[in-house]
Amino acid sequence: MAMRIISVIGGADSNQKTLKLAESIGEEIARRGIVLLCGGLGGIMEAACKGAKKHNGLTIGILPTDAKEHANQYVDIAIPTGLGYARNFLVAKGGDGVIAIDGSAGTLSEIAIAWFSDKPVVALAPTGGWAGELAGKRIDSRRSDVIHSASTPEEAVNAVFKALGWD
Repeated sequence: MAMRIISVIGGADSNQKTLKLAESIGEEIARRGIVLLCGGLGGIMEAACKGAKKHNGLTIGILPTDAKEHANQYVDIAIPTGLGYARNFLVAKGGDGVIAIDGSAGTLSEIAIAWFSDKPVVALAPTGGWAGELAGKRIDSRRSDVIHSASTPEEAVNAVFKALGWD
């Protein structure tokens, strides 16, 4: 059976409260034996990876640049793409489900890619940004469900598990 993977997406420049929530999501993912996939840089991506490493989780960073060295210190597997923002496609497609935290335009693109790829998308609503904006909403008519809204890190991971039928 293939490894279960959750993509964590979000802003590179979030406040401390939001970064702590991202770290908790990383912890929750790793505690359940799930691989964490992200864009591999700073902000939400680094905080989530840091949390995963507290529980010996496996982290993958799909980098926009050509150099593995650009990955944050908590990334186990750095995949340099040289694709810039086009790497967002890989981040959104790589996870079985996606958790959005805060986020600007890059996060919005990843949410849209996950949506049209029929992946469950969970937004940590209290963090604001595009996650807060789209929590509980449909993006378009391709799907009958909504972007799941979660209030806590545990609720966010639970929502991915429920949507995918994971035990």
